[in-house]
Amino acid sequence: MKTAFKEHITQKLPFLNNKKILIAISAGIDSVVLTRLVYKLNYNFALAHCNFQLRGKESNKDEKFVKNLAENLKVPVYTTKFETEKYAAEKGISIQMAARDLRYYWFHELLEKEGYDYILTAHQKDDVLETFLINLIRGTGLEGLTGIPEVNGKIVRPLLPFSRQEILIYANKHSLQWREDSTNSSIKYFRNKIRHKIIPVFKELNTNLLDTFQSTIENLKGSQQIINNAIFEVETKITSRINNNIHFNINELKNLPNPKAYLYELLKRYGFTEWNDVTDLLDAQSGKQILSKTHRLIKNRDVLILSEIHANEVAESYTIEENTSTISAPVTLQLNSVEVAFDSKNDENKVFNELIFNDNNTVTIDYNKLQFPLTIRKWENGDYFYPIGLTGKKKLSKFFKDEKLSLIEKEDVWLLCSNNDIVWVIGKRLDGRFKVTKNTSKILKIKKEI
Repeated sequence: MKTAFKEHITQKLPFLNNKKILIAISAGIDSVVLTRLVYKLNYNFALAHCNFQLRGKESNKDEKFVKNLAENLKVPVYTTKFETEKYAAEKGISIQMAARDLRYYWFHELLEKEGYDYILTAHQKDDVLETFLINLIRGTGLEGLTGIPEVNGKIVRPLLPFSRQEILIYANKHSLQWREDSTNSSIKYFRNKIRHKIIPVFKELNTNLLDTFQSTIENLKGSQQIINNAIFEVETKITSRINNNIHFNINELKNLPNPKAYLYELLKRYGFTEWNDVTDLLDAQSGKQILSKTHRLIKNRDVLILSEIHANEVAESYTIEENTSTISAPVTLQLNSVEVAFDSKNDENKVFNELIFNDNNTVTIDYNKLQFPLTIRKWENGDYFYPIGLTGKKKLSKFFKDEKLSLIEKEDVWLLCSNNDIVWVIGKRLDGRFKVTKNTSKILKIKKEI
């Protein structure tokens, strides 16, 4: 097995040569064999062990075993303890998922802190089959059936070409010691039920199951690559990026032969799961939205708008004290005040024309009409202002509708206010009550940085 392992590294994983490697070791047979193989190839490596504190004294004995193994091999070892059950309860996830999240987060911390290049895990060929069946039973797309990736960023799984039986034969041949996890034999766990109840039946039906299954996986990976190429071409054609949001052209989506399938491939990376609801957005009224844990998909006229949900919302309001020259939150503004003296008899006064400049992102305001501190806040239902250039007041909701703003664009709007009055719908329109006139003696010029 050592020769086959070395050849596999040389042919498929040559980037591991001369690198600093961290081996994720549980104390079980797979990770112990991986450790011995890497040791025999004279790699620069260390061991990393997680004590999930799920099996009492057994968990502590696993940790002690790993420390002793590291001492015998004269390699560095890192260990940590997790309150796995508490973490799972807080996150509302399974123990298995909690353990997975905790260990990979810690592994990546070690990579960065200690300067290691890659993490090696001991997943092998039988694990791929088990994962395939788990995903198949729970429901998944093609990508979920293509197995465990051999390389995923900094995580490398060099034992994937080898079966559990091959690993056991190698361990026994070299009289290796390892620890058995007593929970591995319990069929109360989903994976174990598949391992001990389902797969043995499959192997009875096909004694060469693992090899034929590996061929199937390779075929599925090829099909997935073809799909990825097709999705890339479609995505280039029907999407655009506007203000950090992705817009999907609904008419183009509807013209595709299977819109639901394309939407799945386009949006699966963003955590959506209710695919019938996502597809229904194509014919929903504007404003209808679907949420995942991280993103929001909104129907807005002829497009679907995908935006990220930010975990930490910005403050509800900000204040601007008098004589402030710059603010950077929630929007970046440059403020500059100027004393002026206009000639009321000359409408073409040069000073007036040079200083009075209003567009969406730059406004000039009569300074003496303001009450400091000014505030910047989000808009609320019932808000109104007096848009410059128009007669009378207008509700912001009506103004936004006339401006054809999407729900996301409306949520991104900030208001500059003096006392309770809106001075400027920032980036949109000045309030006419605060405009500069020939009687103005001091101007406040505000520019929004784009």
